[in-house]
Amino acid sequence: MQTSTSDTHPFLLVLGMGYSAQRFVELYGERFARIAGTARSLDKLAARKTRRVESLLFDGAAQPELLKAAREASHVLVSIPPDERGDAALSALGGIFKNSENLRWIGYLSTTAVYGDRGGAWTHEDTPVMPQSARAKRRAEAETAWRDLAQPGRAVHVFRLSGIYGPGRNALVDLKKGEARRLTKIGQVFNRIHVDDIAAVLAAAIDHPQAGPVFNVADDEPAPSSDVVTFAAGLLGVFPPPMMRVEEANLSDMAKSFWSENKRIAPTRIKEELGLHFQFPTYREGLRALFVSGEGR
Repeated sequence: MQTSTSDTHPFLLVLGMGYSAQRFVELYGERFARIAGTARSLDKLAARKTRRVESLLFDGAAQPELLKAAREASHVLVSIPPDERGDAALSALGGIFKNSENLRWIGYLSTTAVYGDRGGAWTHEDTPVMPQSARAKRRAEAETAWRDLAQPGRAVHVFRLSGIYGPGRNALVDLKKGEARRLTKIGQVFNRIHVDDIAAVLAAAIDHPQAGPVFNVADDEPAPSSDVVTFAAGLLGVFPPPMMRVEEANLSDMAKSFWSENKRIAPTRIKEELGLHFQFPTYREGLRALFVSGEGR
């Protein structure tokens, strides 16, 4: 692979400027000489225009500006999920990425749902995937397709994310809005991860291209979701909502799928290969910091 300006003037292309991707750019954007990110509509494009990030339209069909950016990018962060028609980003840009001489790193944001239900057992990166829902099956297929773009001099890392929380998206805010629920199911636990820790993992992975290629991005303490709401209520000095059995709740199909799977996610490679320790190792540290910053008040 030829030496290019990508080594001295790194260019980050973000496919899907979602919650986690935006936070990564906010915290680590100064690492890059240039950043571009996509939005699905002109309205979202206008809302996200900043001097720091070039906004590009991607509604499934790649415009010339995006194709040019794909050819020039040294780093690509993918946070666009596949749908029933497949992976739109891979379909539109995969050929360019495969043949690019500039591209050094691809990061794909996936989900721990690819592991399916493990009956509450600890689940590591080398645990075989066993997706159950259609969405999780599409994710597992997309992971494989993106990883196929790896080659000497180009790392492809897959990040399997647990439930994401952070500024504006947490149990404190839910309680303030009156939307928090304390659902319970015997033996059920979930991992979660603060968005700032996701950003730190991405930055560390870029610095360690030989690590991976798959990382579980989950906190150190899988816990019942009702515990999180109870703790958040304690911080706010309010009574938590009453406990409700999952079977009694009117859940969406997506939520039902979420509650049908029980596993304890271990972030083994983040610690062993990246040498990273979370700023917020459990929901308690994360919620305390959010409370201090004024969340939910």
